[in-house]
Amino acid sequence: MATVIAPVGERVETCSLENYLVLPDKSMDARIRAARQALGDRVVVLGHHYQRDEVIRFADFRGDSYKLSQESGRTKADYVVFCGVHFMAESADVLGQSGQQVILPDLNAGCSMADMAEIGQVEAAWEEFVKAGLTNEQGQGITPLTYMNSTAAIKAFCGERGGLVCTSSNAGAAFKWAFARNEKIFFLPDQHLGRNTAYAMGIPLEDCVVWDPFKVLGGLTPEQLRAAKVILWKGHCSVHQRFLPEHVDRVREKYPDIRVIVHPECRWEVCQKADGIGSTEGLIKMIKDAPAGSKFAVGTEIHLVNRMGKEFAPENKKVITLDDSGCLCTTMFRISPQHLCWTLENLVEGQVVNRIQVPDDVKHWAKVALDRMLEVR
Repeated sequence: MATVIAPVGERVETCSLENYLVLPDKSMDARIRAARQALGDRVVVLGHHYQRDEVIRFADFRGDSYKLSQESGRTKADYVVFCGVHFMAESADVLGQSGQQVILPDLNAGCSMADMAEIGQVEAAWEEFVKAGLTNEQGQGITPLTYMNSTAAIKAFCGERGGLVCTSSNAGAAFKWAFARNEKIFFLPDQHLGRNTAYAMGIPLEDCVVWDPFKVLGGLTPEQLRAAKVILWKGHCSVHQRFLPEHVDRVREKYPDIRVIVHPECRWEVCQKADGIGSTEGLIKMIKDAPAGSKFAVGTEIHLVNRMGKEFAPENKKVITLDDSGCLCTTMFRISPQHLCWTLENLVEGQVVNRIQVPDDVKHWAKVALDRMLEVR
């Protein structure tokens, strides 16, 4: 166990994580700073936009999953502490330098969307595509694309079959890349991002079908599979799916001059009513580039919305959530200042906790898929 670094720099008795979790948030600040100073450039802390303020303030880099993937591949630090969720830490391990160690401060920080696509289910679906003559094992016929919000095993599955990973930032470019290789796309695990991306490219909704892994043949007929241009996995983001068309109507009624901007993980009906659609980084840029005095209702995670409300207030920009009962990402919220402090103080003592390691055989093909993602614009 780590020796706790007290605010005054004294050594005190070792503590388990449970001992940290009972301490108040503010008591962690000085200790986190002390640990950061002791570790120097041996550690880099990455923070996703959905992290709570008490954690993200200590991030060397903050961003969406795409931006943080880029940073994780560039850093030369010995340790990458990823304040995000499990699939992000996996990707950092895949893209990292030899000998680099990736740490997730709380192993319970997962992603409900990523959990909606299990590798066995995905392999079973692919076998059905092969039986139906839609593709072969190598992916000649269908290009598999997976959203960043997926396990390393599924990223590897796509990489081995000629596909790639995408984020909401480059999903459109990834679709164009995929269609240049095959007539069909198998997109997982977020049906909403897949549908919104396809529709923005001019693909009619009827050409997109949803594969339900809990139904025979995905709940589809062979004719539907053959006619479809995009086969969507039945998955979604628990936060973004909460936004409804009536939320857009309600906020417009209350603020007639407001601009509604939403993340493409939202339902198609919500995106169609919005004034703008963008990735997390894209939403921030829309607000940043808008003239002073602008008003925005934003359909995304509440921590980011509240943070933008504070950051853009000096420019007299109003930033509110699209839904007054705005939902937080409960898995992102699991990482607390106490988890971060515990992680860093262990590193000071030479102990690596909660290391995320992707098996070598999975890492190879996952890296192929992720490298393709970073090349696609």
